[in-house]
Amino acid sequence: MKYYDLGQLILGYFNEDFDYWGDTIEELVRACASGCTPDMINATVADIDRFKSDHAGNLDAAFEEEFGYQCDPTAWEQTTEAFLDKLKRLLLSE
Repeated sequence: MKYYDLGQLILGYFNEDFDYWGDTIEELVRACASGCTPDMINATVADIDRFKSDHAGNLDAAFEEEFGYQCDPTAWEQTTEAFLDKLKRLLLSE
């Protein structure tokens, strides 16, 4: 997977069983980050930046293709860009 660390966050915590980890984006990111080293968090942030850069012209479609079978940002009342930005902001605050 090209975006391995981002995939670990999305596929591991924002799947159909997300409520095992929490009910909000903040709780899910906190659950993920609690098991991560600073290097892992930095790698996930770098994946977010790279994903956004690689797909600047088609972010919604690229996210749907890569992660849509597990996660839909609109289910969290977010656009794809806002969702990724929020993940990044929360990771950096951990």
